[in-house]
Amino acid sequence: MTKALEGIRVIDFTVWFQGPVSAQYLADFGAEVIKVENPKGGDQGRGVRSMKALPMGDWNQYFLVINRNKKSIAIDLKKPEGQEILYRMVEKSDVFLSNMSPHLLNKMNLSYEKLSEINPKLIYATNTGYGRFGGVSKPSFDMTVQALTGAMARLGEPGQPPIYLGMGSGDAYGGIMSAMGIAMAIYQRNKTGKGQSLDASLYGAQLYLAAPYLQSFLAGDEKSALQQSRKEVENPLWNLYPTSDKWVYICEENTDERFAAVCKALGHDLASEDRFSGTEKRAENNVALIAALEALTSQKSDAELMAAFEANSVVSSPINNLADVIKDEQAWRNNYFMKAYCEEVKREVEVRGLPVTLSKTPGEVNTLGPQLGQDTELLMMDLLEYEWDQIEEFKAKGAIP
Repeated sequence: MTKALEGIRVIDFTVWFQGPVSAQYLADFGAEVIKVENPKGGDQGRGVRSMKALPMGDWNQYFLVINRNKKSIAIDLKKPEGQEILYRMVEKSDVFLSNMSPHLLNKMNLSYEKLSEINPKLIYATNTGYGRFGGVSKPSFDMTVQALTGAMARLGEPGQPPIYLGMGSGDAYGGIMSAMGIAMAIYQRNKTGKGQSLDASLYGAQLYLAAPYLQSFLAGDEKSALQQSRKEVENPLWNLYPTSDKWVYICEENTDERFAAVCKALGHDLASEDRFSGTEKRAENNVALIAALEALTSQKSDAELMAAFEANSVVSSPINNLADVIKDEQAWRNNYFMKAYCEEVKREVEVRGLPVTLSKTPGEVNTLGPQLGQDTELLMMDLLEYEWDQIEEFKAKGAIP
């Protein structure tokens, strides 16, 4: 079956997470993604065996999943011959993608101006930390940029430390933004015949991730920038509540009808109390109502509570941990989780899958991340059309291993 991005060739000159995951999204949907790495170690992600000193298992999930469906070529770009190889790749590619700083790319003779001279149709995509303009060039990490955006300060209970959303969420979101920008630039290139440069920064992606609260603040609601106590939210029917074993979230309007449905599910007629009778009184007495609801929900297990809510059409969800969510049949049926063969451990492993479903040109996970330089000789011969004696010369000069 034809893939959505079949025929698109991407030079993936990225390391760690945001850049590689951008290229991974493109590879999942059929682009030929060629990961260019230094022969001496390659992408630093190849060495990740733990997160915050916690072992990740017996295979390198960090690198192998975000570099799936890719090829790998090892080139020493400090050698003139190595640059010659890359320039020939640029001639034959649609996209050059990097998350290295523009300053470093310029020093390596890999600027947009240089590569677009070689291939005017090239899409030149960068994933910077803070954007191309403004002069900020300090190192960027998911947590430091999340701290900068104001999102972290908004999370958590008042008086308690701000909360890091975690999981590399900004990196993953930035990768999606980058892949989307590349797809748009390819569409425009196909209409005009001209390439362009683009940047999808970690800062820009995380500001967009914070958009609901950020936009409210821009519109004049200063409270939206502050931590909000779950015990004082204005609408007690849109809130977080404990059960005997886990937390649940209720998402209902503060109307008499929906309040009656919640009360019926809980088996207690709180609506009969004057202080909770009517939308305005529930808002005025929100602290007391939250405490009353919490006293009732905490007496039930999450399974009992969810069953009661479902029977009364109350919109709600248990707050799962990761052990819960990987058992969710809905996620597996939609390929949000998938299985793939891992050569490193010689068995099938479970991986995060595809966030987008296409009916006629679906994505796939065919292979996990490549070994360092595993496709070097094949690409040199088939794609770049070098003769074998030329390849041997490149090896002798240290341009390729």
